Amino acid sequence: MQNQKKTEKCICSGCGQVVKGEGLPIKDFLEVRKTWGFFSEMDGETHEFYLCEECYKKLRQQFVVPVKVMDTNELL
Repeated sequence: MQNQKKTEKCICSGCGQVVKGEGLPIKDFLEVRKTWGFFSEMDGETHEFYLCEECYKKLRQQFVVPVKVMDTNELL
């Protein structure tokens, strides 16, 4: 039997750029996965999307309340 490798490709929902291919990140990206609950019009739906760094910066600029940014000393 031949081992089958799962190929996962992630595409930025903002610009369509591939951010992860063949299971390896091409560039850093934001991954969002949300399962909506009872008090939502989207009850029972799970939404998932990816944003490259550039598209995340554009989205962040639209926020009324700024994103809390903390320094991380160790990156694993």
